[in-house]
Amino acid sequence: MRALRILLVIVVVLGGIFVAVDRAAVYFAESEVEGRIQVTGATIGSADVSIKGFPFLTQVAGDQLDEVDVEITGIETDANGRRLRISRMDAALHEVKLSEGYSSATAARATGTAVISYEDLTKAASDGVVVEYGGKNKVKVTGTVDVLGRPISRSVLSTVTLVDGHTVRVRADQVPGEDIPGLEGLVRKKTDFDREVGGLPSGLKLQKIQPTADGLEISVTGTDVQLAG
Repeated sequence: MRALRILLVIVVVLGGIFVAVDRAAVYFAESEVEGRIQVTGATIGSADVSIKGFPFLTQVAGDQLDEVDVEITGIETDANGRRLRISRMDAALHEVKLSEGYSSATAARATGTAVISYEDLTKAASDGVVVEYGGKNKVKVTGTVDVLGRPISRSVLSTVTLVDGHTVRVRADQVPGEDIPGLEGLVRKKTDFDREVGGLPSGLKLQKIQPTADGLEISVTGTDVQLAG
């Protein structure tokens, strides 16, 4: 009986050591990956990585991780000559296959959400245009135009849609013209715009867009999603 108790104590101690080593390995791996994540054609501000599943060491031995949650902030890319910044992107990557030498990884499937703040969307819009949340799934776009030497400012409620799965389109529902000839066209040249969303990891696609109080919220999904390291 004494021998059994001793054996159980040894098993518990060894189990605790294994768990501690496994968690330490996860922490080290997450820190290493966070510093090496790259997105082709874009620059990023920072990345936060959380590796799920237990034990981690056996997953690494099999060169595949069950799930990796990634949060990337400040993804910047060029959009029609202007910088379009994705404020934040959260993604859950499943069945992540590690390359030889762990220099890159490919996820069998992924789901997530990208957010573009109104401040960043304003920077990507035409000069002098301000974009804000308009309520009820709309955005409020304000611009100033020159009519016969007189500045006229208009705010319009606009609908935001996705075009071809990679372009954000903003279009005013209507423009108050006050019977001023040509005013609507001038305002629309300012307030209506398309901007391509680039900088997402290869394999991720935009699915649905919705204006919220915090910004444009875009659902993303993908297969064979590639992460460079």
